[in-house]
Amino acid sequence: MKSARRRARELAVQGLYAWQMSGLPAAEILVHLSDTKEFERADRAYLNRLLDGVIAAAGTLRETLSPLLDRPWPGLSPVERSVLLLAAFELSAVPEIPFRVVINEAVDLAKIFGGTDGHKYVNGVLDRVSRALRPAETA
Repeated sequence: MKSARRRARELAVQGLYAWQMSGLPAAEILVHLSDTKEFERADRAYLNRLLDGVIAAAGTLRETLSPLLDRPWPGLSPVERSVLLLAAFELSAVPEIPFRVVINEAVDLAKIFGGTDGHKYVNGVLDRVSRALRPAETA
C-alpha cells in the first residue's frame, strides 16, 4: 500500500514533468493533477510544498546537480530531471527525512516513470548530491 507521501512524490514528478514541458505555474499544474484518482489519497500539503519548492528553487537545484552529472542538463530525460530536482529539493529543504529515504524514494520513482536504467543513474547522482548537501548525515 502506498503512503500518502509516496503518492505526493509520484504526483510531484508528474507535475514537474508537465512544468518542464509547458512552463505552467505550480497552481495550474495542481489543478490538472487534482483530476487524477491518486490526488485524493496523496498528502496534498506535501505535494504543494514539493511543487512550489522545486519550481521556485529550480535554478539553484540545477546548479547543485550539474557539476555532479556526466552529461549536460539538457541531455537528461525530462523524467530524470524531474526526479533529480525533487530529490535535491528534499535533500536540501526537508532535513527531517533521512537521506537514504530520499534516495530510495527517488530510485523507485525513476523505476516507475523513467527509462530502463534511469534509476541506476539517479541513484549514482543522488549518492554524490547527498554527500554534498548532508555531509554530517552521510559521513
